[in-house]
Amino acid sequence: MENRMSLIVFSGTADKLMAVATLTSGAVAMGLEVELFLTTWGLQAFRKGAAQATVSVSKDAGDLGPVLLEQMRKKQVPGWLETLQQARELGQVHVYACAMTLELLDMKLEDLEPIVEEVVGVASFIERASESRITLFI
Repeated sequence: MENRMSLIVFSGTADKLMAVATLTSGAVAMGLEVELFLTTWGLQAFRKGAAQATVSVSKDAGDLGPVLLEQMRKKQVPGWLETLQQARELGQVHVYACAMTLELLDMKLEDLEPIVEEVVGVASFIERASESRITLFI
């Protein structure tokens, strides 16, 4: 097993992306390498400029979601993209875009935030994730 955490980022709501960023930061602080595989709505959230517009929360959050986002704004908590960028400065964080999702959405790597470093197929990611100590789907 590699000292690595692999996350499949399927969701594109602010609350779940913040969870991705927080888990990534924590894992990097513990010395783990982190790999994110962006697909579907998770990939959409990484379009250039989309991070500032990602203010919706999942229905799971109920009435607490908007309250939590407002509290984060008041307390000047960095957003999910900024938190991921900070984690990358601290350790090994690799962000991959799903090749099939990019094709379905008629997008290219250049359409995404610079933190996304490469386009990979699902089989390549699964192979690497199978060697990770931790694998999560968010």
